[in-house]
Amino acid sequence: MSEIKISATLRENFGKGAARKLRAAGQTPAVIYGHGNATRHISLPAHEVRLALRHKNALLELNIAGKTELVLVKMASKDPVTQIIEHVDLVEVVKGEKVHVEVPVHLVGEPFSGTVVDLEHKAVSLEAEATHVPEFVELRISKDAQAGHHYTAKDITLPAGVKMELPANELIASVVETKAGAAEATEAAAE
Repeated sequence: MSEIKISATLRENFGKGAARKLRAAGQTPAVIYGHGNATRHISLPAHEVRLALRHKNALLELNIAGKTELVLVKMASKDPVTQIIEHVDLVEVVKGEKVHVEVPVHLVGEPFSGTVVDLEHKAVSLEAEATHVPEFVELRISKDAQAGHHYTAKDITLPAGVKMELPANELIASVVETKAGAAEATEAAAE
């Protein structure tokens, strides 16, 4: 994933009141942690932050007072009613540095007729270079896999340079027979 460029502003005012004023002005309060540096409080344009957070593990290139800095979104707090992003926690990263992230699992393919795939892990933990974090990983489903078949961590397709943090035999998904599939099997046996 490429870096999303955003201009940021250092802020000196903290607390609920200052944060409310920032949000009313179309800004999102944020904090940068990491690499032994002091915690820095910044504000970001709310619209650009909303667009950036559409991507899981968004990598941002911030321009703070003329200096560029690479950060990874660690957490974002959202208002449950208005869905406004209230605060963002950012972690400072360096190109080439390895980071630990959670990435969603996408199923590719269709299961055998009369079965469905029950996903045990909707996301998996990976270790990847900060500038090459995949948006998702793929688990290829075979049409030949009958009910009772299990897919493990070793069946997930990983991009180059990415390492899975789960054991190779960890259950990721299983093929389960549906009620309709069981009824078809009963009918076929009766005939």
